[in-house]
Amino acid sequence: MTEPFGIALVGCGTVGGGVAKLLLEQGQRLAERAGRPLALRRVVVRDVGKARAAAIPANLIGAELQTALNDPEVQVVVELVGGTDWARRAILAALAAGKHVVTANKAVLAEHGTEVFDAARKHGRAVAFEACVMGGVPVVAVLGQSLAANQVLSLQGILNGTCNFILTGMSAQGRSYAETLAEAQQRGYAEADPTLDVDGTDAAHKLAILAQLAFGATVPVPSIDRRGIAEIHNLDIRFAQELGYTIKLLGEAWLDATTRQLALHVSPVLLRHLTLLAQVRGADNAIRITGDAVGETLLYGRGAGQMPTASAVVADLIDLAVGRAQRTFQAMKLWSGGPSNVVLRPSATVRSRFYLRLQVADRLGVMADVTRCLADHRISIASVVQHEAPEDHEEGTVPLVIMTHTALTEVFRAAVAALDRLGCIVSPSVYYPVED
Repeated sequence: MTEPFGIALVGCGTVGGGVAKLLLEQGQRLAERAGRPLALRRVVVRDVGKARAAAIPANLIGAELQTALNDPEVQVVVELVGGTDWARRAILAALAAGKHVVTANKAVLAEHGTEVFDAARKHGRAVAFEACVMGGVPVVAVLGQSLAANQVLSLQGILNGTCNFILTGMSAQGRSYAETLAEAQQRGYAEADPTLDVDGTDAAHKLAILAQLAFGATVPVPSIDRRGIAEIHNLDIRFAQELGYTIKLLGEAWLDATTRQLALHVSPVLLRHLTLLAQVRGADNAIRITGDAVGETLLYGRGAGQMPTASAVVADLIDLAVGRAQRTFQAMKLWSGGPSNVVLRPSATVRSRFYLRLQVADRLGVMADVTRCLADHRISIASVVQHEAPEDHEEGTVPLVIMTHTALTEVFRAAVAALDRLGCIVSPSVYYPVED
């Protein structure tokens, strides 16, 4: 086909501006890749008069979505407005109007994937979403196509660049959480309200999408055990480094190939310094995928930002223009709502080693009380670290750090709850999983 592939861009903020820039400035290159021109026909925005980073012809810009949906020269709608309610309705309206959809909206797919994909199948259209997970890192294409011969056994990913930037600053420069968060906001890595990033929600949305791709499992986001980074203290960063570990916020999933049980969580995790994921710095993302045939594969790159995300969006547009995306969409049957051969396993039933920091009273007998409590719960101690109290500590207390051997998560949590009831523990215990 040589006729133009007509595109309506809904939302023209940071990412939308990058998409428009590629479409308008690299038209010849994109046409060669797609086999026909990618033509920007409409740009739907809230504020028509707002200045745009890309030089978009004024006659393309409008405020009415329906105008774009009624345009017979538009074959695909690119949704880049963010949020869930209006974006979801816009996606469904586009599909009902007979348009394909490209989206970077991870929250809509994670929370309403079945509804969206059912609508696409009903209207004979395709939904492409490479930009929803890890920005410019092509993990959706890798899981959907390149590793299609594999049964994926595990995923382990740094899925949120904001959190990785903050943890890198705390580890490398010894800065506080508040300081590194402020810099992340100044650089545009974090929103004015960073809650969805730092509490692990953003990573959980991405992990839910990855679970659908890798395991065919429709995972309700609330069912993903989630902990963020807002409570990580510099003291834990320093103790982890002393013990040979780096703390990273990971989204992880493990499949037991025999029982077909799938466990997922989002949590800060202690990784050995020399592991590949521990070396991922700044706002970059990375994911380690283990398949039964290929073994381990690592993807690494820019997980957010204007042009990396725009790169993923335009790649989807090329796939749609060529016709590949439609075939892939039909074959994969994502979010089909049918019975799954995977059973969700509570993360509490997963075994792990743990890092445990206790703030204890500086007096005789404390160590005996702590070890007795852990022994009562059959938690085996691998090592203990206790230094003289730091200058900024609460008077009369001292930090006590314990590394455990492997234990069942729910049993370990019960032990922590029992520890916190001891009179010698002066503040809630801090703990994170450890992976060697």
